[in-house]
Amino acid sequence: QVQLVESGGGSVQAGESLRLSCAASGVTDNSCMAWFRQAPGKEREGVAGIAHHHGTPAYADSAKGRFTISHDNAKNMMYLQIYSLKPEDTAMYYCTARTSCSGSGAGLLNPAVYRGPDAYWGQGTQVTVSS
Repeated sequence: QVQLVESGGGSVQAGESLRLSCAASGVTDNSCMAWFRQAPGKEREGVAGIAHHHGTPAYADSAKGRFTISHDNAKNMMYLQIYSLKPEDTAMYYCTARTSCSGSGAGLLNPAVYRGPDAYWGQGTQVTVSS
């Protein structure tokens, strides 16, 4: 059974940095994982994803240059480092995983990948950025 627990969110000033963490128990070596975010009144958006089997990350255009996704298989952890936070980054950030996943590239950010019996979501961690 996969369990995902996010942490590391908070209220920060624009320009500051945060590192979000996702404790991911039960995730297998052939899993895909991603960070999504959802702001009030907006659809959930994939911002960064990574596949355990090849490790090449994918980023949304809104995340390129400021977001870095990484994972530590030994610790069953996934991270999202966010630099130079902007007010528009304010959202609930979710960790998600899909076992038995062969996705790559932009496909890692497709919400359809993270639906169904092999997909799991955490409860989210709130990031609030003030100007």
